[in-house]
Order: sequence, then C-alpha cells, then structure tokens
Amino acid sequence: MAVPARHTSKAKKNKRRTHYKLTAPSVQFDETTGDYSRSHRVSLKGYYKGRKIAKANEAK
Repeated sequence: MAVPARHTSKAKKNKRRTHYKLTAPSVQFDETTGDYSRSHRVSLKGYYKGRKIAKANEAK
C-alpha cells in the first residue's frame, strides 16, 4: 500500500486546490420568448434559436 513519505501541509494542499473553481453559467436573453435561458439549450417555452421545436411544459 502506498504511503506518503512526508506529511502534506495545509498550505501545500490549498495551493494545489486553487484551480478548483466554480464558473457562472452563461445566460442569454431570448428575444422570442422574452426570457433568459442558458446557451445551446431549449428554453422552458420550447424555443431554440427563435424556432418552436418542442412542446412547452404547461402548469396544471
């Protein structure tokens, strides 16, 4: 079983983890529906690139 030869300090561990970051999702304004939606995804109303391609989920 592999065992580290030396203890990894908190500073060394944290320096290694500085690249693990969250990125904000890209959000675009859809002029057809007037809503904001994520890029390259169908909107909640069923539009993609200004065209109706899917049925919208209607609240019951």
